[in-house]
Amino acid sequence: MYIDKRRGKRWPVFLAAILTAGLIVYGFWLIAGGSGRDMEADGATALRAAIQNAALQCYVVEGMYPSGLAYLEENYGLQINSDDYYVTYEVFASNLPPDVTVDSKPR
Repeated sequence: MYIDKRRGKRWPVFLAAILTAGLIVYGFWLIAGGSGRDMEADGATALRAAIQNAALQCYVVEGMYPSGLAYLEENYGLQINSDDYYVTYEVFASNLPPDVTVDSKPR
């Protein structure tokens, strides 16, 4: 009489496949969550660079750094997403570059 001995050994392979698929999905979930935080930091860095470039352009054209962000927004096309970022723009003198700080708002 013939007995198929492989028939009872299929469930460990099936269980291993399910666990492997679960670990792969979990790994993608971790990577996606980390990249979102990186994008927020990159956005803050890009916004800071845009503000500094607009202030420098103002200095080159007008001979002085602007006293506030509103001037850059009105005259140089700067757009700041105030819903996502805190921006601090401090001017010491009109001939010195401003101190610009950009932080992401918590969600």
